[in-house]
Amino acid sequence: MTEFLINIGYLIAAVLFILGLKGLTHPRTAVRGNLLGACGMFLAVFITLTNQNIVSFEVILAGVVVGAAIGVVLAIKIKMTAMPQLVALFNGFGGAASALVAGAALIESTLPHQDPFVQMTIAAAASGLIGSVTFWGSLVAFGKLQGLIHENAILFTGQRALNAALGIFTLALSVALVLNPSNIFLYLALVVIASALGVSLVIPIGGADMPVVVALLNSYSGLAAASTGFVLSNNVLIITGSLVGAAGFILTRIMCKAMNRSLTNVLFGVMEPTGEFATADEVYTGRVKSASPEEVAMLFDAARRVAIVPGYGMAISQAQHSVANLAAILGERGIQVEYAIHPVAGRMPGHMNVLLAEADVPYESLKSMEEINPSIDQVDVALVIGANDVVNPLARTDPSCPIAGMPIIDVDKAKTVVIIKRSLSPGFAGIPNPLFALDNTLMLFGDGKKMVLEMIAALKAT
Repeated sequence: MTEFLINIGYLIAAVLFILGLKGLTHPRTAVRGNLLGACGMFLAVFITLTNQNIVSFEVILAGVVVGAAIGVVLAIKIKMTAMPQLVALFNGFGGAASALVAGAALIESTLPHQDPFVQMTIAAAASGLIGSVTFWGSLVAFGKLQGLIHENAILFTGQRALNAALGIFTLALSVALVLNPSNIFLYLALVVIASALGVSLVIPIGGADMPVVVALLNSYSGLAAASTGFVLSNNVLIITGSLVGAAGFILTRIMCKAMNRSLTNVLFGVMEPTGEFATADEVYTGRVKSASPEEVAMLFDAARRVAIVPGYGMAISQAQHSVANLAAILGERGIQVEYAIHPVAGRMPGHMNVLLAEADVPYESLKSMEEINPSIDQVDVALVIGANDVVNPLARTDPSCPIAGMPIIDVDKAKTVVIIKRSLSPGFAGIPNPLFALDNTLMLFGDGKKMVLEMIAALKAT
């Protein structure tokens, strides 16, 4: 394959990547965008492998078949509630692949009659460092999301000093590798120390910050890929990695803004109170009012506008299809139903949007926090399913609490609030939620899916 045809193919692949990203910005075009991106990746991989003259078409076809089989199994078997874990693993695999490829290229450059140049060694060091941090950091994120590791922040004395020392050590090893690229042990040492840094960076980050961490690790995997592109002098890998890195970083900034926290605060701080706050007994005792599904159904009968606020509890109970059925029944009765979506509800960016899309909820019914809040006082019934911190009014009223200043969905301003929750346990911030004890709030204790199904049955009985 001539150099001209290779570059043309890479250019087409890059255009497909860009169109794919553009398509992913809207649910209506997301499937098409995903397909365009997949086609671009297939084209880029095919051109790269055939250009090397060492991989036969039979081997390429075998790889396509095996990869497609794995993809189909994952698509069928992985539940939507486990999608954040899968995304974390994908980020990790991307980082690991970059570190391994950069290391292999560095070893190849030390063979006789090879003369590694500065660009390659610098890029290899960057790929090894970022790729290793991404891989092990993603494994820790997967462990927290899967429940294999405690999802709250894991802290110990001297943690920040350790991270700083590991960071300085990796930079020193990177410089040493650039000065002495033939010493492969320096690269191995860099990978080992960077791996420890990846674990140490993600361990102290609590579950509430997981959407930010997943987006940031996605950015890291892109940067590692771009660095590997410079190692291999592969234009399409540089472009692809840059696109992923930039998109991940932009998404990270959006998530941080939604939580009213800086990126440095997420990475090096934890959600901890800066002052005294009321205990759960002081907030809830004698104030919490429980309700039954039948009583909530009566509220719906008198309502004209309903807002549904989903949270991770909806994902855990897999109640999205039941919620969609409930909304359909209310809609048939002339009730306006909207979904109020907080940007960081769930465990990854857009988690609630994905779950509701799976249940065929019309995208027009999904309202962002900025859209719903100005008129939420006109909502007759706000139904909160498994959400906690993203509706906690302390974020507005208590400057000393861990979530102070975080934009929330102002459900407390609705005429009536119904909260489906298993118990009065706190959210990831670890603080009580005064919303549960307000005069206009009713608590519906139980599994989210079961409670919604019982409300549907009660509605149909009326």
